[in-house]
Amino acid sequence: MSTLPGVQTGWHGAAARSGPYAGSVPGPEPVSASLAALAEPIRRIAVLRVLQLGDLLCSVPALRALRKAYPEAQISLIGLPGARELVQRLDHYLDELVEFPGIAAFPEQAAREAELPTFYAAARARRFDLALQLHGSGAQSNAIAERLGARYWAGFVPDAGQAVPGWRMCWPDDLPEPRRYTALMRHLGFAVEDDALELPVAQDEIDAAQRLLRDHGLAPARTILLHGGARLPSRRWPTESFARVADALMADGWQLALTGAAAEADIVHDIASRCRLRPVDLCGSTSLGVLAALLRQVRLLIANDTGVSHVAAAVRARSVIVACGSDAARWAPLAHELHQVLAAEVPCRPCGHRVCPTWHECAAAITPAQVVARARSLLEEVRHA
Repeated sequence: MSTLPGVQTGWHGAAARSGPYAGSVPGPEPVSASLAALAEPIRRIAVLRVLQLGDLLCSVPALRALRKAYPEAQISLIGLPGARELVQRLDHYLDELVEFPGIAAFPEQAAREAELPTFYAAARARRFDLALQLHGSGAQSNAIAERLGARYWAGFVPDAGQAVPGWRMCWPDDLPEPRRYTALMRHLGFAVEDDALELPVAQDEIDAAQRLLRDHGLAPARTILLHGGARLPSRRWPTESFARVADALMADGWQLALTGAAAEADIVHDIASRCRLRPVDLCGSTSLGVLAALLRQVRLLIANDTGVSHVAAAVRARSVIVACGSDAARWAPLAHELHQVLAAEVPCRPCGHRVCPTWHECAAAITPAQVVARARSLLEEVRHA
């Protein structure tokens, strides 16, 4: 990879890194005041973000600014295999997915490090003009961005001493997730119109959602979706608590439908079994697009702080989110008039554990009554809208 003037190419110096993937290059002298002011054309861009659905949705405002800056460029997402559907939906911003094999430091997928030499060789053969690092602070990911072989790289760095005006920005630890990436776009010299998420939904998915509601006797204006799953057990509110919320809202006259991926069937069925009244079980019945279409039609989502909360934000559906373990200030949806987030202030959050090692105090501190109260408040606003 070419570096900016005055900096030795590579990651092998004393300031480079410790371990095979960690670290960040030192801050070089810029070749222009900002990436946006670079005189050379940028035709091929690699965006590194090897993360799950919700994380990708939070980067959409930055991708929107990037596409506006480079309307003719080929933009490739270096990401997880599971990102393929989202890349196809966002084909106005992204042209393709290049699957990353994974490293041990990235927990989102099983690492296939034996495939890395082939991956990097194929990436270099693409002759990227720019590698844009959107995968966190860069402590682990900047070495990956450099190995893509692009002429230039830009993005986040973990230390202020490595920052370069207009090129590399010190990781902003105090911003909501979407605004971290729009802040980077501004740092690079690009215009940012807004920080709204988006998730396109096709007409056939809207039709499928309507059929699903009709087949289960659900009236959209009276229906609430309850999503009790989350990828990490430490992020899940107890199924008993979800059941108590469902019972209270069904007693109010609302229809409740339980959603979840097929792999979350045990969670969904456990919630249903604990309900005194009978919610509708939609587990495994909704693709991403159909779920998004459902959220656009029903009255409310109640869920853990997981990918579905960002889907709701992207389609501007109202939601009540129980944030267990996560950094709520970072991940809470930005439109506070649509989304209510409950998060208990406990010393151990944000949590880095897959499974809580204590008694899950952040989850226990949020009561069903609190969630029901927030839901009723949002539903009352719907009635008067």
